[in-house]
Amino acid sequence: MVEAIAVASGKGGTGKTTSTLALGMALAETYDVTVVDADTGMANLLFHAGLDDVKVTLHDLLVEETATAVADATYERFGMRVVPCGTSLAAFERAEPARLRDVVADLAADADVLLLDSPAALDSKSAILPVVLADRVVVVLQPTIPALSDGIKAQEYARTYGAETAGVVFNRVRDDEETETIARQAERYFGGETLALVPESDLVRAARRAGEPLLSYAPDSAAAAAYREAARRLDVRPGSSEDVADRFRSAVIPERL
Repeated sequence: MVEAIAVASGKGGTGKTTSTLALGMALAETYDVTVVDADTGMANLLFHAGLDDVKVTLHDLLVEETATAVADATYERFGMRVVPCGTSLAAFERAEPARLRDVVADLAADADVLLLDSPAALDSKSAILPVVLADRVVVVLQPTIPALSDGIKAQEYARTYGAETAGVVFNRVRDDEETETIARQAERYFGGETLALVPESDLVRAARRAGEPLLSYAPDSAAAAAYREAARRLDVRPGSSEDVADRFRSAVIPERL
């Protein structure tokens, strides 16, 4: 079985990468999980996962002449497989985003769940590709009206290319009435349920500085518990690895956004 889930937000600063790794670790308690940093232009997952010193990244897989194997850019960390992306502008400029289709197809053979950490702004072909490849999308929002609007745009992009909304994660939540109001509004606009309300926590920033996912750095925190609840609510749908891989390889990159 395998399902590809893009984690998207529609804007930066929502905690999308933190959420991707937290969901990955929580899901890895039950499933074989591979997390891919598909933000080829503004990658930062490698810093969150303590992989900032690795030599081979997704960028190498997206450059044809390197002939790098997918396994060379895949690292076993925190109970899951992680494919980080590099931060070099030169490498980004040489990368061919369309090759992401083949990379994800290869990874599908060894996973139950593929989590694609998507670019914050879905404003280019390379940025939209993770959503094009995904079966479903998890939308990560902060509990504000502008963030809600950005998340709706991300959902509409996903629907345009056939991806359903798996659910919404509200991040950096404070205990006040406004958050509850916005969460109720979200249920009217989003296709999936609210998976979790993740409380504001200094531990999230501390985990980032330590180069560890939140569930490793502070496993007993309220924020970690919220992500585990989100993973429990996220019903993983089975699919044939071969069928899914074939779909990835034949995915059409949109000519227009």
